[in-house]
Amino acid sequence: MIWLGIDTSHTPLAVAVVEDDRVLASYQSSLKITHSIGAMPAIEALLKKADIKPGEIDAIAVAIGPGSYTGVRIGVTIGKTLAWTLKKPIFSVSSLQVLASNAPYFPGIVCAIMDARRGNVFAGIYTNGEVVKEAHMPLVELLKTVDEMGQPVLFVGMDVSIHWEQIKEVLGDRVERASAAFSLPNAAVLVELAKKLQPTEVHTTVPEYLRITEAEANWMKEQKKNDNK
Repeated sequence: MIWLGIDTSHTPLAVAVVEDDRVLASYQSSLKITHSIGAMPAIEALLKKADIKPGEIDAIAVAIGPGSYTGVRIGVTIGKTLAWTLKKPIFSVSSLQVLASNAPYFPGIVCAIMDARRGNVFAGIYTNGEVVKEAHMPLVELLKTVDEMGQPVLFVGMDVSIHWEQIKEVLGDRVERASAAFSLPNAAVLVELAKKLQPTEVHTTVPEYLRITEAEANWMKEQKKNDNK
């Protein structure tokens, strides 16, 4: 079975072609190249290197967020378009869990984060590969939650460096950070996670932002004002 994995949920771009238990070709980049420009050429180049025609793809795995609104939409749209055109199943995977799965054997808590600005993060907390919590939250709340769990903690993700001093200050010697090589999403890992899931309907496959958009928030404020008049 041939899988195509796509992750455009944040600055990094990750694509992989996997046949059964063999990674045929994989691509990772943390360069700030717009995914609308770089994603499809990367997929096409990877399929060419693997000598795989689009019609030979059996399933598509896509990271559905959280992350950048635009980035997540691009990956989900590409995945849905390919799934619909090729009449192949599509599998939706948490972008945070993709990051956390770079450290499957850590004996404690694995915490994957993406910066969400203004002191907030998208965070996934996992133990033994199982989801404890995935949410958009203030970093201070995340650190309080993890600290109260009283276990060693490994932080994963390229945005850990933004908050490392604060993380270290709260968790002290109980915290470690993954190396750069394990802080980027890996689309082959994405595929492995997808293999454990059921496919989603193409038309109902949507981004999972874990928070409402700014436009939605502004609309809700306006509605609340109108209701109070």
